[in-house]
Amino acid sequence: MSGPVADTTREDETLHGSPIRTRRLHEEVAARIEAAITAGAVAPGESLPSERELMSRYGVGRPAVREALLSLQQRGLIERRNGERARVASPNAADVVAQMTLPVRRMLADPENVRHFQGARALFETAIARQAAELATPAQIQALKAALDDNRAQLGDPVAFARTDVAFHFLLAEIPRNPIFTALHDALVGWLTEQRRVTLTSKRAFEVAYAAHERIYQAVAAHDEDAAARAMADHLAEVADLYWHTDKKGKKR
Repeated sequence: MSGPVADTTREDETLHGSPIRTRRLHEEVAARIEAAITAGAVAPGESLPSERELMSRYGVGRPAVREALLSLQQRGLIERRNGERARVASPNAADVVAQMTLPVRRMLADPENVRHFQGARALFETAIARQAAELATPAQIQALKAALDDNRAQLGDPVAFARTDVAFHFLLAEIPRNPIFTALHDALVGWLTEQRRVTLTSKRAFEVAYAAHERIYQAVAAHDEDAAARAMADHLAEVADLYWHTDKKGKKR
């Protein structure tokens, strides 16, 4: 690999005649290491060269190397433990999706984006319900029934009902045995926490949600794909409608 691109410093950074700034040293080091990982020069689980070796290889100081490694760690590309060399992280769907959390939460400050995410969740979970009805094994159906019973037992308790609500939906996402589905499910649950908090202040919310879960379960248990998808779509449409028509004090608008 060739040497690093040095920082460009200027006395005059006014609008007139200001040259374009090059990348800072640690950004260049991070880009070189990322390129090596992407090319397969270092496989998942393998150690990177030591900090001293990286300093020598790229002709930079320790601060630039450490900032580069921190950047790569924050992006989920490497793992670091005290006293050990950095290792290339194994690709993980949950980690990849988790990196979206900060920008997504900023997006959700806009009500229109909340509607967009509700639509995305509806499309995703409707497809999940359809696949669950197609693929569910007897053991998975039994586990789903147990989750449904737990949900019914918590009617009237907002905290416990929310927990069992999430557990029921998570089991549906697990049925296709696709880790990307469960990662996306967990992310959507976290991103739309405010929706659940508001809707479960409504007096009717518990009964409406449980009844929907029961319809979804019955369709999955019967392996009726169309009915499962329809039940999930109706359920999430009810949830969204309740959210937009309930104020922050739990009163129906």
